[in-house]
Amino acid sequence: MTDVRVTYDETVNAAYVYLTEPQARVTSARMYPCDPVDVGGMINLDFDEQGRLIGIEVSAASSKLPEYLLQSAERLDTEGA
Repeated sequence: MTDVRVTYDETVNAAYVYLTEPQARVTSARMYPCDPVDVGGMINLDFDEQGRLIGIEVSAASSKLPEYLLQSAERLDTEGA
């Protein structure tokens, strides 16, 4: 089974699904926004320099992603608390 890193900030209800190796320091070279009307919210796809999908940003995450995924996500809203 492959581990996928997911971060979630409940205060802004946004999640990020990382599709890169955990130790990789890959930066987004291009972002493709999905049509918010078609998907019922804002979902952005991030691509690297070679055109590979490296991550997915999901706004309104609690209505777009499974609850188990958000519950197991690395929480950003509680860091430093």
